[in-house]
Amino acid sequence: MTGLAGRRVIVTGARGTFGRQLCATLHAAGARVVGLDRCPGTTAGVVVLGCDLTDAPAVPVAVRAAVDRLGGLDLLINNAGVGGPAPAELPPDDAVRQQLEVNLLAAWRTTAAALPDLIAARGRVIFVASRMAVLPLPLAAAYGVSKRALVGYADALRHEVGTHVGVSVIYPSMVASPIHDSTAAAGLSLSGVSRPEPVRGVVAAVLRAATARRAPRDVATTRRGRLELALARHAPGVADRLVRRAVAARIAAGDLDAAPLAAGMVHRHRDR
Repeated sequence: MTGLAGRRVIVTGARGTFGRQLCATLHAAGARVVGLDRCPGTTAGVVVLGCDLTDAPAVPVAVRAAVDRLGGLDLLINNAGVGGPAPAELPPDDAVRQQLEVNLLAAWRTTAAALPDLIAARGRVIFVASRMAVLPLPLAAAYGVSKRALVGYADALRHEVGTHVGVSVIYPSMVASPIHDSTAAAGLSLSGVSRPEPVRGVVAAVLRAATARRAPRDVATTRRGRLELALARHAPGVADRLVRRAVAARIAAGDLDAAPLAAGMVHRHRDR
């Protein structure tokens, strides 16, 4: 797959921040695109079929409808995702379960439904993960765990179907989008810990993976991202120290004083 014109593509989370831009860019490049999203309609001239990806029986039906509309499938982009605060020291709640459902299981069941068509076309599947899959941050355990599990699923899938289907994972950092709203509302903004990057960089990384002669395994979205991925993989202890230093600086500055979910961590840092 070295071009996009005429390629048959499904994009999940098509009405979200990344999804809208992906649909617009793919459509402009001549790809035939169908979106899947909880909110049906159109975006950038692309038809979006309504589907709750956490509804296991509904997913194969929606995927089949999309494939039938496209006449086959060359590329699946698993982009749908949700975030939110979730301290690891607290028991898992509904927000944790939702993040595991959407970020991991939804991608798993969508991929499983699409695989027969992807195998027939010798196609590709791309997972939009997160830098937090390899460089986790405190107070967002569910997001980091779900994205790390997504990478684990991609790795297992690659071993099983990699002879016929290319499998790539994209690792964005923080991008301004509604996915961070609940975290910011809880007083747990990532400002000062994660450096923002533009949506266009994430879209460009997805397209590089989609059009490369051979499907790349892992794709960072920025030069800094490549360094962070390398550091997390080859010097995890150093990466941990850098995160702890950044978090300690935020606590010392009082940035987390008004966040109830951070109270335990703040107390422990000041009680040392």
